[in-house]
Amino acid sequence: MILPILVGLGLVVTSGLAEAQPVYRTGVELVHFGVTVVDRKGTPVSGLTVDDFEVVERGTPQPVWYFAQGDADDARPLHLGLLFDCSGSMTEDLSFSRSAAIKFLNTQERAEDITLVDFDTEVRAARFGPRDFPRLVERLRSRKPDGWTALYDALGVYLDGSQDQTGQKVLVIYTDGGDTSSTMSFAEALSLIKASDVTVYAVGFLEHQPSSSRMEQRLRLQQLAESTGGQAIFPMSIKQLDEAYDKIFQELNARYTLGYVSTDRRADGAWREVEVRLTRPELKGAKVRTRRGYFAPYRPGSQP
Repeated sequence: MILPILVGLGLVVTSGLAEAQPVYRTGVELVHFGVTVVDRKGTPVSGLTVDDFEVVERGTPQPVWYFAQGDADDARPLHLGLLFDCSGSMTEDLSFSRSAAIKFLNTQERAEDITLVDFDTEVRAARFGPRDFPRLVERLRSRKPDGWTALYDALGVYLDGSQDQTGQKVLVIYTDGGDTSSTMSFAEALSLIKASDVTVYAVGFLEHQPSSSRMEQRLRLQQLAESTGGQAIFPMSIKQLDEAYDKIFQELNARYTLGYVSTDRRADGAWREVEVRLTRPELKGAKVRTRRGYFAPYRPGSQP
């Protein structure tokens, strides 16, 4: 069954963006962080326990209430998102991009559902259940390159639709990284993604982009991904793509989820820096990738 995401693009783009700071609804909430740990060679480290981690919010250690790894039985459900650029600037790369997306989908048996947001000048979104993956693939195959590029608006539509999903959220973006028609700016898009609990992997196709804009588009995709604990990859061939996918699969299977209730109970909507550290001495040199913080819940009248 295909579940349409009923969101209005105008609402998504304008709501709460005056200061590029989303406002969440209420209360004491369990804050979740998806965490990837890699060694010096970039290989994901598995088999860690909750005692191997320390979570620090604004300098204050936080007790971890929830812990799970990868595809463990108690892991939170995985919600997968695909942002697929089919604008005119992707004309020379759309076939490669489409093959890359379908190849990725064929390996994702764990996903509870997949949200596809395909975009050019317009943004279209739909959510597919596991039985409807063939229809999702057909939708990808039917798209032809045309129009301008509304990448940041498409990201806003996805994030708006994912807010009520409970579980792990992984978004894979297939694009050349350009944006020529969004009403949302890059700074606003980056602020929204930082406020979310989504991990982003960006697959960038830059070979046919103008040299004058290629570096900026690369840097922006890296910023969007790395601010969430994900990564940006820029494959030039199917072989490079296979190697990158192998790395992503390893990361997803070795990924940890940590959850805690903040000891700071103020509902002031403020940004809170969070650091996830490793406590075991022999893990010195390993790198932790995760998002860098979150926006606190907001209630009118709450004291700063």
